[in-house]
Amino acid sequence: MAANTYHLDVVSAEQKMFSGLVEKIQVTGSEGELGIYPGHAPLLTAIKPGMVRIVKEHSEEEYIYLSGGVLEVQPSIVTVLADTAIRGKDLDEARAMESKRMAEEHINNSHGDVDYAQASAELSRAMAKLRVIELTKRSM
Repeated sequence: MAANTYHLDVVSAEQKMFSGLVEKIQVTGSEGELGIYPGHAPLLTAIKPGMVRIVKEHSEEEYIYLSGGVLEVQPSIVTVLADTAIRGKDLDEARAMESKRMAEEHINNSHGDVDYAQASAELSRAMAKLRVIELTKRSM
């Protein structure tokens, strides 16, 4: 009989954000959305800014914002090494909205490719935080 859980560690530069058994996770890799289930093939990939959706044992969900990092999948353990990781419940919605507004303003006033690229990345991070906040509120 195949295992229906595996061990997950989500670690940022500051702290271990999550460690435990999970049924699956969803994360955005460098090539697109990834769903990692028990028995997934070994994998090492970069993670784009966004979130990791964790489905713990008994289908309980948790969302963590990731600013980027690396995902490593081994037969019985999955590790997310994040540059920055913040639990959805710890994100400040007003601050994320302000970051989004400022990034949009920066895009509208950008003068060149470098300014636009930086502003676009800022907007992407702000939008990811807002999405994590929204999903965290729904799961409560």
